[in-house]
Amino acid sequence: MQSKVDVAVMIGSAVPASLRAVGQSVCWVVLLNGERRGTVFSSRDEAQECKAAWLEQLNAEAPDSLH
Repeated sequence: MQSKVDVAVMIGSAVPASLRAVGQSVCWVVLLNGERRGTVFSSRDEAQECKAAWLEQLNAEAPDSLH
């Protein structure tokens, strides 16, 4: 099965209180097959780095494919 890794943005009340308390009204999360994995990120770049690490790990674990 091909895993899907995405970065999603959370806005407003979806942002954890600890980030809202310091004035952050948006954050980003990494989704693996639609489920949140790991922590929230205060920047999109950080979330993209995490996504790249997930993809690298998944590619390393995947058996050889014919694609």
